[in-house]
Amino acid sequence: MPAPSFSTAAPTFRSRIGCDARSGYYAVPRRYRLHLSLSCPHCLQIAVTHSLLSLDDTLPVTLLPAVPDAPEGGHLALRPLYAASAHQHRGPTLAPVLSDSWTGTIVSTHTPDILRDLARRFGDQGPDLDPRGAEEEIADIGRLCEQDITAAAQRAGAPGTDPVARATALTTLHDALDRLESRLGDRDHLLGGDVTLADVQTWVTLVELDTVHRHHLDAAAVHRITDHPRLWAYARRLTAHPAFGRHLDLDGIARRHHARCRGEEAAGAAVQIVDWAAYARS
Repeated sequence: MPAPSFSTAAPTFRSRIGCDARSGYYAVPRRYRLHLSLSCPHCLQIAVTHSLLSLDDTLPVTLLPAVPDAPEGGHLALRPLYAASAHQHRGPTLAPVLSDSWTGTIVSTHTPDILRDLARRFGDQGPDLDPRGAEEEIADIGRLCEQDITAAAQRAGAPGTDPVARATALTTLHDALDRLESRLGDRDHLLGGDVTLADVQTWVTLVELDTVHRHHLDAAAVHRITDHPRLWAYARRLTAHPAFGRHLDLDGIARRHHARCRGEEAAGAAVQIVDWAAYARS
């Protein structure tokens, strides 16, 4: 369901690592730190990417509570970073955050930029998660996940949505799943044989669709969602990969959802699509 609104929005920090010499941010082992809450889909994407690139010794991670503990919906532990980075900050102190330990300030809170910088500035020894020439294709899949799956599922399950708008949202959602199903017809991953950032975002989107959004859909809609065998087999296969499954905090996702959501549970809540815990342990 939609996140609560705040009277003062959190500022978006968008400095880059190694992209602008004037910023002074360049790739140095252990200079930067990630602050992540694994119940947040954006943070989960970053955690998976961090593990795929084996960055534990290069870029430390601080894990935050699954349910934000500040009154305005943010994290108390991030207040000093926001205060040092934005003068008289009064808004929520949200994750994810990439911070600079040399200055005690925030480098970025923008997930796509953080993912690209992890892949291109710190990922020399890992898989090529953001291959040159595939930027637009990865961005297209990202928009599909955000707009045609997550946002459409939220609209379809929102309380008070009229039947026509709900049907339109479900059509958008199912069409998007059809497109992903088709892409997986002759390949193991969305861009071919190797995992990329497109797979990371898609996996997180599918986790959220099953563990959060289906709770507000009717059973018929969820059964239609399950009718994508290649897509859900792909999701199960990625979950069994240690870089994916080890970060899956199902209890935390459920607690965060219940703390934020005011929607009514629908019949689709009883139709589990994937036994995520079983595949995460395999």
